[in-house]
Amino acid sequence: MNTLLMPGGRYGVRARFASLNWWLIFVLSVIAAIGVATLYSVADGNWEPWAKTHAFRYALALTILIGVGLTPLRFWLSLSYPAYFGTLVLLLAVPVIGEMSGGARRWIDLGGFQLQPSEMMKIALIMALARYYHGLEFKNVSNPLYLFPPLAMIAVPVGLVFLQPDLGTALLIAATGLAVILLSGLSWRVTTLGAILAAFGAVAAIRLDILKAYQIKRITAFLDPSSDPLGQGYHLAQSKIAIGSGGVSGKGFMGGTQSQLDFLPEMQTDFIFTIFGEEFGLIGAFGLLGLYLTVFLIGANIAMRAKSHFGRLMSMGVSVGFVMYVLVNTGMVMGLAPVVGVPLPLVSYGGTVMLTIMGGFGLVMSTWVCRNQDTLRTSTSYYGKIDQ
Repeated sequence: MNTLLMPGGRYGVRARFASLNWWLIFVLSVIAAIGVATLYSVADGNWEPWAKTHAFRYALALTILIGVGLTPLRFWLSLSYPAYFGTLVLLLAVPVIGEMSGGARRWIDLGGFQLQPSEMMKIALIMALARYYHGLEFKNVSNPLYLFPPLAMIAVPVGLVFLQPDLGTALLIAATGLAVILLSGLSWRVTTLGAILAAFGAVAAIRLDILKAYQIKRITAFLDPSSDPLGQGYHLAQSKIAIGSGGVSGKGFMGGTQSQLDFLPEMQTDFIFTIFGEEFGLIGAFGLLGLYLTVFLIGANIAMRAKSHFGRLMSMGVSVGFVMYVLVNTGMVMGLAPVVGVPLPLVSYGGTVMLTIMGGFGLVMSTWVCRNQDTLRTSTSYYGKIDQ
């Protein structure tokens, strides 16, 4: 029996705690600290209303990460499907009991805390897909018959989130889910065919007016910002001006003009990277992106060292999803992607996003802590039977 599984004594919780990946915790904490400082700047040197709450939320989220990380991976394997279907129920409840805000119904009010089930689905979907492929023989991964269940698992929540409407989150859920399928060992022929069908689907969505008018305007503004300089193009234009004005070294902490004069919208959420870029310039922006890259590399390393297929796919799924957050947010504020309302992980203000991201890395941490124990197995799996 693996020593980390033995109850009590030096081989119980204390051994697990000592085996946590402290580098991952350190880098995530540095990124969160940057978020607190930037939100402090956005509020003109005030801790309220964002910086103090952001710091408190991170402390809570870090506790969750450690708690999840100390929990045996076998528990998360057994919880994967219940977590997915439970989150799906919450998504179905959003149109009924959800709070309307900004023209969309995405949040459930829990008495002072706004719960966003779509963010939770990003992690629940990764868990469920990793569980599915953990119990599937490798020779069946590219079999169309076995592709239908995971594609349906992706399509249902994507459709529900799209109807809220929340195009950005729907696309991220779809991309993260498809990434897990690709990482499972899908053949390049099936991958190529899927990419072609996805391209045709995107064109059809625009031609058949499936997208809402404001969503089409965002895409048009991305392709040609001058087409709507006072509407959708205004946000992107101001963001580019702010980032460009930061130059190489930036204007200094709380020295940004575009932000301090309120030229930028949603500075505490979607466009917070713009604020950071204006104040700390190209050097600061590359430094922050370097921290995000470090988190991904640590997560990928943990995935490669995992002894179970479930832990491997789940860790890579969380790490890839984290990077997608970063790429979409930074891409949209620099004009490299349409503005779709995606926050910058651990820097943007937002409770559910932070808690789900840290919970996801708690799963990665659990994979790391359990890396020396026997491979997780299922009774019908190519990898063998359940042990212990």
